[in-house]
Amino acid sequence: MALEEKERIIIPDDNGDEHLFEVLFTFDVDDTNQSYIAVVPVEQAEDDEVEVYAFRYEEKDNDDEDLSLFPIESDEEWEIVEEMLQTLADEDEDEN
Repeated sequence: MALEEKERIIIPDDNGDEHLFEVLFTFDVDDTNQSYIAVVPVEQAEDDEVEVYAFRYEEKDNDDEDLSLFPIESDEEWEIVEEMLQTLADEDEDEN
């Protein structure tokens, strides 16, 4: 059985330093026409406890490789992302 290659992206921090992240998942919310991405730092990807980062994103010029990331600022958006994380965690537990 071959291991699935995880998608990775580089995200610069406030100082302009670039960090490599592994994409956990992306999803769209039809009601708001918004897209979200959840990532973890590559160096933490194999750890039992990881810090998950989530952003709202938009694709630039219909290019899947170039994204604009935006911080999630509203409680409503955080609730949507947390619900999706919990759903995926529950599905992962069911598979194991």
